[in-house]
Amino acid sequence: MIGERFLASLEMTRSLDCRGVRNGESILGDSASARLAADEHRAWRRTMNIDQVRKICLGFPGATEQIQWEDDLLFKVGGKMFAMTPLEPSRLWLCLKADPEEFPELTERPGIIPAPYLARAKWIAIETADAVSPAEATALLKKSYELVVAKLPKAKRGSISVRAETRKAAKKRAGKRVRR
Repeated sequence: MIGERFLASLEMTRSLDCRGVRNGESILGDSASARLAADEHRAWRRTMNIDQVRKICLGFPGATEQIQWEDDLLFKVGGKMFAMTPLEPSRLWLCLKADPEEFPELTERPGIIPAPYLARAKWIAIETADAVSPAEATALLKKSYELVVAKLPKAKRGSISVRAETRKAAKKRAGKRVRR
């Protein structure tokens, strides 16, 4: 019974926009189940999944991914990790390096704890995807990446920025070729 109701509400939310509106008609006042479905739809749009995390992390210049410790997906730059997410169900969703000044206030928030084994290096662990908004998760990932890049030896930092500029130039040239 519950499974059928969930599937029905899921089907209904697919036809809704982010405000709970279908074909210009509000469904929020119709029934409790319709309100629940609209709330679930909005919550779904406010969370990130592992594919979105991968896309963000691999979009940074010089970023690579690696599976380590059997079931953890690590994102690295210059051989140093800046983010980690488990591939199997776990009590943690995402671990990343935090700004040392922001570390205390981040770990006071619900759903964010000091990362096990890495807290002394100012790493945080986000327990669930809905503990932070997608925009905030993106900002935290970017900050983590920047903190790790800043600690890399100068030669590695230079090679990462050169590769990024080369990629940008190649995209620009490719775009010019298409226009002709």
